[in-house]
Amino acid sequence: MGFQQALSGVNAASQQLSVIGNNVANASTVGFKSSRAEFADMYAAGFSSGGGSNQAGIGVQVTGVSQGFNTANITTTGRNLDLAINGNGFFIVKDTAASATNGAGSIEYTRNGQFQQDKNGYIVNGTDRLQGWMANSSGVITPGPIGDMVLSSAQQPPQQTANLKLAVNLNSATTNPTVSPIGQIPPTPPAVLKPTDAIDPNSYNYTSSSNVYDSLGNTHTLNYYYAKTGANQWTVSVYADGVNTAPIGTQALTFNTNGTLATPTTPFTVPVPSGTGSATPFNVAINLAGTTQFSSQNAIVTNQGDGYPPGQLTNFSFDKNGVLTANYSNGQNKIVGQLALATFANPQGLQQQGNNRWTEASASGSPAVNTPGASNTGLITSSALEDSNVDLTGELVNMITAQRYYQANAQTIKTEDQIMQTLVSLR
Repeated sequence: MGFQQALSGVNAASQQLSVIGNNVANASTVGFKSSRAEFADMYAAGFSSGGGSNQAGIGVQVTGVSQGFNTANITTTGRNLDLAINGNGFFIVKDTAASATNGAGSIEYTRNGQFQQDKNGYIVNGTDRLQGWMANSSGVITPGPIGDMVLSSAQQPPQQTANLKLAVNLNSATTNPTVSPIGQIPPTPPAVLKPTDAIDPNSYNYTSSSNVYDSLGNTHTLNYYYAKTGANQWTVSVYADGVNTAPIGTQALTFNTNGTLATPTTPFTVPVPSGTGSATPFNVAINLAGTTQFSSQNAIVTNQGDGYPPGQLTNFSFDKNGVLTANYSNGQNKIVGQLALATFANPQGLQQQGNNRWTEASASGSPAVNTPGASNTGLITSSALEDSNVDLTGELVNMITAQRYYQANAQTIKTEDQIMQTLVSLR
């Protein structure tokens, strides 16, 4: 009789409809991977030599539910902590409840890149912390064991200026100043000079300035006064913070006949005084390489120091290789860390945990942890999310097919029942 075969078909169709229903329900779930029910026929016994050619099967069974890990569409969101994996791999996250108690935590894997920053600065997905490698104070990332990724909102400390690149063009057609020496302050009635009196503009040909920073991040201004002293000969005098009683440094400049700088060939150092409680004086090495004497207007070519004031965190972002960079209000950028991705030899063998999570299983193999873009690992798309890979149109067609499959098996049961009724009615 065909009851058993039909019942197995009804049961298989019911499980198939459950899988299809789960796919449809998660058509808008970020990072969701659709599944399919896989079937196999059943026989009461294996085929024996020379027999079994007319053996009828005893039905169907669901041998498994497998997921398809193909990459879905990626949608931009504009949120800098929304991340999508373009290619293979999983984000690695750690359970925060466990890590808060013993620092261990269970490791899980997800394609859901809806990350955010919690109150302690950790980058989290739901309640789980994103895993990766943190950079040292110099912004260098050293591969090793992965750990929680955290973005501190603390103020970036200042850096004292130690080196300054200063290149200018000095007009070769300029005549010598009419007043000497450079930096002379003309008397003011009643002929009492003050440190802040203006330097006589007739004692120099060109002036420029630079901002430098002391150990506390206070800004100091260096003023440079350039005076032509002869053919291909100039002198630059450096004053600090508008105190013009005496320069803190002077340097003679000699140019070649083609207008390039002949001397000095090494930086010259000036001691910058500071009355703010910082280290004082602090030395700044001024590198004049690139300074020229061409027949064109005086102009600044390069004016760049290595110091900066303290800064507040203003923004942060991930690049395609998963490197997290913080941006500060003082114009500085700092590498904070790099997220890690895991790949598996058999992702179909991962154990589903719900909440867009998988865990390692014996069938999946151990994870290979790499940086994005390494080996067969995908790249990161920032400010974007990976959509569900459910093909809604296809699932609706599959639903109709499964419904017909269910109805056909139910009809088999009905037919078998009618046959049984006929047999029972025989006299």
